[in-house]
Amino acid sequence: MMHRFRRYFISGLLVWLPVVVTVFVIRFLVDLLDSTLMLLPRNFRPDALLGVHIPGIGVVLTVVVIVTTGLVVANILGKKLVELWDGLIGRIPLVRVVYNAVKQVSVTLFAPGGKSFRKVLLVEFPRAGMWSIAFQTGDSTPEVDRAVGENDMVSIFIPATPNPTSGFLMMMPRKDIIELDMTVDQALKYVISLGVIQPNGVQSKTLKQD
Repeated sequence: MMHRFRRYFISGLLVWLPVVVTVFVIRFLVDLLDSTLMLLPRNFRPDALLGVHIPGIGVVLTVVVIVTTGLVVANILGKKLVELWDGLIGRIPLVRVVYNAVKQVSVTLFAPGGKSFRKVLLVEFPRAGMWSIAFQTGDSTPEVDRAVGENDMVSIFIPATPNPTSGFLMMMPRKDIIELDMTVDQALKYVISLGVIQPNGVQSKTLKQD
């Protein structure tokens, strides 16, 4: 009797748990984006204008603002305005450090044709004989190459599990790295699921020169 109860309970849990977690995450994101409406004057908020609260309207507003900003900065005048803004932020001692770091990372990650987080790698970590999933973030610096006596070092990020937003930045010789025929999405699912969700048809190949 207990065996059947446990089997039915687990079967039901496998159905409802993904649904509940998905709803929770989506609701959290919608509520977070809806909070952008607080930036508007009270009389201009949709709740005041329409007389009713519409969930998700903050998401639409955020998308509109981002797309409109992209249209503005895509022309010459917009680029000049961005340069002026960057110059203004660059004069603020503490703010400029955070702003410039975030902007450089954003440009590196989202730039067309960029190399960062485009390749899924397999590296020996934390010791020889043990392997970890990693992402290539770029080439190493000349200072590192000279310090270790290698001419072809690669900067990699080894994500922690189940939270891939934290991890380790490391530099390794390219010859010691294996490139996997795996998408970034597949690798992230593999890391987040603690290795439970395995990609289908994954093959490995030696990391080649770009």
